Amino acid sequence: MITKRVPFPPNSGYPIVVYNTIKGLLQLGADITLFSLNPTKGRIDIEDIYDPIFEQIKYHTYDLDTDVNVWSAFFNIFTNESYNVSRYYSEDAARQLENLLRENVFDIIQFEGLFVVPYLDVVKANSNAKLIYRAHNIEFTLWERLSLSEKFLIRRKYLAFLAQRLKAYETDQINRFHHIFAISEPDRQSILRFGCEIPMSVFPVAIDLEKYKVDKTKTSFPTLFHLGAMDWRPNQEGLEWFLDDIWPDIEKLNKDLRFYIAGKNMQKHFFEYDSENLIVEGEVFDAVEFMNSKAIMIVPLISGTGMRVKIIEGMAMKKCIIATTTAAEGINYRHGHDILIADSADEFYRSILQCVINPKRWAEIGENARKTVENDHGVHLISSKMLKIYEELVSA
Repeated sequence: MITKRVPFPPNSGYPIVVYNTIKGLLQLGADITLFSLNPTKGRIDIEDIYDPIFEQIKYHTYDLDTDVNVWSAFFNIFTNESYNVSRYYSEDAARQLENLLRENVFDIIQFEGLFVVPYLDVVKANSNAKLIYRAHNIEFTLWERLSLSEKFLIRRKYLAFLAQRLKAYETDQINRFHHIFAISEPDRQSILRFGCEIPMSVFPVAIDLEKYKVDKTKTSFPTLFHLGAMDWRPNQEGLEWFLDDIWPDIEKLNKDLRFYIAGKNMQKHFFEYDSENLIVEGEVFDAVEFMNSKAIMIVPLISGTGMRVKIIEGMAMKKCIIATTTAAEGINYRHGHDILIADSADEFYRSILQCVINPKRWAEIGENARKTVENDHGVHLISSKMLKIYEELVSA
């Protein structure tokens, strides 16, 4: 498996998806080697990883500076490369990967996301393994949506330019693999529109249900919460919209109502919203314990693609989730049954109101949400199907 970052600890979307894939496949007897880029921002010290899953794999990492550089971004405009992707490529990393491939024989090599696809040529030149591309999301769509919501003209045009470059890159690479794993049916349809001609399967986010134990005696009510990585722009803009346009009216519903905001890399300006009823916690030590202690999960995304891992985790914790259509994209939900969909300020207000005045309502939705996750997102179920495809590819 080739990853854009070290998936230990599994503390946000991408690491959780990769980690649970590794865990599930190990349980089925797979032999796994991990080659991870280790970006300077958020760098993981391998010596600090204490995880039984990590002990069961062979690992190789390469430290890489992927930070945006104004001058390199400017000069990239005059090339044919996608700047988003090219920042993840290093000749030294490619040589390290080449050595690994020459010294070992692999059945399957899985590229976890678009940002490690620049190493595809190295892999093809040095391995006869079957190649899988796992699309964690449709990257260019995210940047397209960001450009559409950007008010500053020059920035909007540059974001649209980045989206165009990304789309060209994704489209060019898509048929160079033996199989593609999409994370949701909408994403599968998008990839088909790229002109995909190779076999494709849908594998949603998998989670280890044993990890998500609910103790309702520790859940306080009435409470709302938002949990997500706050260095991801869609999370920032969605939360800003909720805080500016929706929260002031929600706050008046009940003097005891509290809204908790948590997530790693909390941007400084969110602490300015802090008040008696709105508590900005920043990064929390235990996300599962945090979710268990709160009642209603708010996910007001207005851009972004793929499948929101935090929503799947919230459903596993029997949370009543109120989310936009964009946030819930790809999840096999039924509005009003296992989730509440709200796409406007008025819809958020009415959904929160009905849950606050009728506690049985949010509890019922939470119970149904857990059943949905058990049916669709169990790690053993998904890993077993994945392994079957590996075996078919190798024996073909």
